[in-house]
Amino acid sequence: QVQLVESGGGLVQPGGSLKLSCTSSANISSAYILAWYRRPPGKGRELILQNIAGTPTDVTNSVKTRFTFSRDNAKNTFYLHMKGVLPEDTAVYYCYVKLLKPWDAPNYWGQGTQVTVSS
Repeated sequence: QVQLVESGGGLVQPGGSLKLSCTSSANISSAYILAWYRRPPGKGRELILQNIAGTPTDVTNSVKTRFTFSRDNAKNTFYLHMKGVLPEDTAVYYCYVKLLKPWDAPNYWGQGTQVTVSS
């Protein structure tokens, strides 16, 4: 069973920056998908950014110029760099890993970390 441990959430002022981390118990160097999702209050979970077979893919236009993805394979960790945060970025953020490509390969989720943007 692969475990994902998230960290880095918290309270941040509008316009500020935050870095979320997701550390995997498994080797992620050849993972098929690494991704970040979020669930705003009262809304469904949405995909923010994902990396498919090593190729970054922006999904949500609202974060395209503000959020970036990076990874450190040596640490089995990937990151969500958030800058210029807005109140509407308030959400629980989840990391997601799919190690293998087949549609029925297991999906793994982090426990979620709360990000609150408020002055």
